[in-house]
Amino acid sequence: MQKETSNPLSIAVLGGGSFGTAIANIIAGNGHDTRQWMRDSESAEACRETRENSKYLPGVALHPELCISSDLQEVVRNCNIVFVAIPSKSFREVVRRVAPLLKPGTMLISTTKGIEHDSFHLMSDILREETQGMRVGVLSGPNFAKEIVAGHYTATVVASEDEALCKDIQSALHSETFRVYSSNDVFGVELAGALKNIYAIVTGMAAALDRGQNTISLLITRSLAEMMRFAEAMGADPMTFIGLAGVGDLILTCSSDLSRNYRVGYLVGKGKPLDRAVAEIGQVAEGVNTVRLIKKKADEMGVYMPLVSAIHAILFEERPIPEVIRNLMSGAQTFDVAYSAKP
Repeated sequence: MQKETSNPLSIAVLGGGSFGTAIANIIAGNGHDTRQWMRDSESAEACRETRENSKYLPGVALHPELCISSDLQEVVRNCNIVFVAIPSKSFREVVRRVAPLLKPGTMLISTTKGIEHDSFHLMSDILREETQGMRVGVLSGPNFAKEIVAGHYTATVVASEDEALCKDIQSALHSETFRVYSSNDVFGVELAGALKNIYAIVTGMAAALDRGQNTISLLITRSLAEMMRFAEAMGADPMTFIGLAGVGDLILTCSSDLSRNYRVGYLVGKGKPLDRAVAEIGQVAEGVNTVRLIKKKADEMGVYMPLVSAIHAILFEERPIPEVIRNLMSGAQTFDVAYSAKP
């Protein structure tokens, strides 16, 4: 059912993956002029002809009004809003290509939960560095694309210091089953989305080792403590991490095999080498790259992150999982909750 809108906008979604396709479908269903860009011309043609993204969302009918093209200039022509749903390793290159094609004042919204390898820049940093005169925001939250398109009730967060941008994105995306909250902590929301991917790897390992729910609960809550500790050291608001983009996304990603990072951890926990596990998943698992980056940054800043160190030891130092677990369980027993609302 198409939602009536009194103010239709021209909106582009860059990226042909599962999440980009899911939000493009929502936006088209809300009555906006919606275009989706796919890098590969054959994939774009196949999606146009079959009205299905068979690689990433098989069996899901694409909205009949959703336009799909590999022509970047045509897709973004006169757009009011551009969502960038590109893996972090290709994010800057695509933004650099699209920058001269955008009209001034375009709203640029990153949906990518990752960190650039060489610079430790988040995706909103890249949007600001590669464009001029644009309005920047990020979208993050507990959002499995397959559940979004299946109509399961879902919420997300749009973050920007531009309050009007947040309202426009809320209006463009809101549907009967998809709810959008707002935040002005861009850095915190985006950092939360990148960090949680790390911890899905370790809970996947725990599941592979047949650990119980006590163990999963332990891992998720201590992961949140690490995330908040790192966020504070980096200058973000740690309280952002108790919302949808933080603990909400952390719980989702750490407890479902729909998560690519969880599945990587599960396969490694079953004894597969990391490269084979990543190849078997067949999609980008951002957490693998993020582990390296956060470990390096935490060491430089002196931030205590034992779970990050443990995951790094297993994935990249070839340390046996039982040995790493023993070291974790024999570590210092620190204070449980580091933050309090009391003065």
